[in-house]
Amino acid sequence: MFTARTRTGLGVFAGLAVASLALAGCSGGSNDPLSNGGSGESADGDTIVVGSQAYYSNEIIAEIYAQALENAGLTVTRQFNIGQRDAYIPLLEDGSVTVFPEYSGNLLQYFEPDTEARTEDDVYDALPDALPDGLEVLDQSSATDQDSYTVTSAFAEENDLESIADLADVSTPLILGGNAELAERPYGPDGLQETYGVSVQFQPTGETTVDDLVAGTVNIANVYTADPRIQTDDLVTLEDPEGLFLASNVVPVVNESLSDEARDIINKISAALTPEGLVELNVKSTEDQESAADIATAWLEDNDI
Repeated sequence: MFTARTRTGLGVFAGLAVASLALAGCSGGSNDPLSNGGSGESADGDTIVVGSQAYYSNEIIAEIYAQALENAGLTVTRQFNIGQRDAYIPLLEDGSVTVFPEYSGNLLQYFEPDTEARTEDDVYDALPDALPDGLEVLDQSSATDQDSYTVTSAFAEENDLESIADLADVSTPLILGGNAELAERPYGPDGLQETYGVSVQFQPTGETTVDDLVAGTVNIANVYTADPRIQTDDLVTLEDPEGLFLASNVVPVVNESLSDEARDIINKISAALTPEGLVELNVKSTEDQESAADIATAWLEDNDI
């Protein structure tokens, strides 16, 4: 993703992604439509091509889409680990990829770098006009993968914290941990003061941010909302009612050719995917070392989809 950190990893080059898509209709193995119980249409016919970024959490969501569509008897081809937006957005536009799990705020910023939308509703409302012709977004999920301010559950309970705004009433000196560049971000210490009237001492913590939060070296940390350690280390993400952070909810972006049946299935997934649920999916990947396919199967069963 394109804000505080890049989520797409190494990925593959756009040319390779296009080449592999061109071969998908005739190759054997898991990408062969004939191997997944579908009717065997080619990828330029009725086959739905589900793509993903080269990021484990994004691949899990894409696999949930793919399995749910297959369970409904639709023909699906997976084209995962495509890379960054400049690689996969053109594939969505020309129909080589049909469905892709995205993140609302980051997607909006890709097309409108100067957008002033910040809250969940404002970002989602701005997307239809920002997207190029031929692309649409379906229902967004309540699940997010974005910057946040996070505290330990003990600190939240001790100070009765639910929202970033509640930090203004904390008598304990507030020490904020995060990457060094957080000091200059609009949602950093200056943004906290301007938006919520909260004064903090900033301490760069880099890759050890969550460790420092758990150890008590800092008592507030800039953590992504889908980080598995929110569950494993019993952390609390503070609500952001004023939109200090750019909201980035999980949202499916699709080619306009996608059928109504497929849209309904994916919208059911968005309705069922919660913030806590996304964190749990990520824990199963990073901590339990389960495959995306196994994680998706279990999630669909648990949610009766």
